[in-house]
Amino acid sequence: MTTRLAAGTLAVMAIALLTSSAAAAELDLTDGMWEVNGRVKMEGLPIQMPAVPVSFTQCITKKDAIPQQKEGNKDCKITSQRIEGSTVTWAALCVDKNGAKTEGTGTVTYKGASFEGKVNNVTTDPRGARMTSRMEMAGKRTGDCK
Repeated sequence: MTTRLAAGTLAVMAIALLTSSAAAAELDLTDGMWEVNGRVKMEGLPIQMPAVPVSFTQCITKKDAIPQQKEGNKDCKITSQRIEGSTVTWAALCVDKNGAKTEGTGTVTYKGASFEGKVNNVTTDPRGARMTSRMEMAGKRTGDCK
């Protein structure tokens, strides 16, 4: 009887600890419009190209915390997503109208109204040629979503 009571007490305490640590580890992200700036480096090309600047705005929320530039000629889907504390990691697959496929992974760490992150992509064209790109990015909240 004492063993059952102790086991039950331990189970309740474990649940309480898990619940409180999950609340403490909530994503530190302020919902709103965000400006995202980055630099993309292409790898595996015959000549070294300079990094290309990228800039876009997006409504980012705790429910939709992946920064992504919408491109009209690509159909993109998030294939996995994980949130640990204030870090969001994901994998995505995009297919363009010509049949090129881009598989990407990314990670961002939020700090209230700012974030830093990286995205790695491998694009395979319909002939099978592959190109790798890497982007380092930073974001800042600029106001409420429109």
